[in-house]
Amino acid sequence: MYQTIKLNCPNCGASVSTDQKQCIYCDNPIVITSISSIQSFNPLKLNKYAASYRKTLADNPDNQEINGSIGMIYLKLCLYDNAIKAFEKAVEENFDNSETFFYAAACRLKGMIAFRATRADIDKAMEYLNAALMIEPRGIYYFFMAYIKHDYFERKYLNISPNWKETLLMAEQSGISEADRQQLAELLNVDFSRMTEDFAG
Repeated sequence: MYQTIKLNCPNCGASVSTDQKQCIYCDNPIVITSISSIQSFNPLKLNKYAASYRKTLADNPDNQEINGSIGMIYLKLCLYDNAIKAFEKAVEENFDNSETFFYAAACRLKGMIAFRATRADIDKAMEYLNAALMIEPRGIYYFFMAYIKHDYFERKYLNISPNWKETLLMAEQSGISEADRQQLAELLNVDFSRMTEDFAG
């Protein structure tokens, strides 16, 4: 459930609220909704944001927006266990923000290729992606699912339906763009060429 709260700007410290997209004083984002919005942040700035969000969460531990924001920061810092905890709070009773589930799924791979992830983490990532797809059937979500099915299930000779090829077709039909593929490759730090070669072959 959306709840507006007052906080200090994570960058400049000005008094702001979560219903503002960016600070009117320093033009930096207040609530982080995508990795792209913090792409240019250096580790010092990311840690500054994390400290500010931790302070806000001390008084508002269940706030979805702040938990999602700190989850993004932790994901960018490769602090996957911290990110998972934050996203678990952010997805509670979340029925409208598909991207939160998408990023929660990305955290579950913990910076590894899907093949090396635990089955528990794979199952949780799939659960989050299915939730994201129920909210908004976007090509990037299907493509992420196809990647997991290819790199984990196909390579381990495990059956899953629909299979990775069928899921990849769903991604294509849903309008996956080259920019989406690039964004996901950077987020997961993986190369999709093997999957696309297998699909073509």
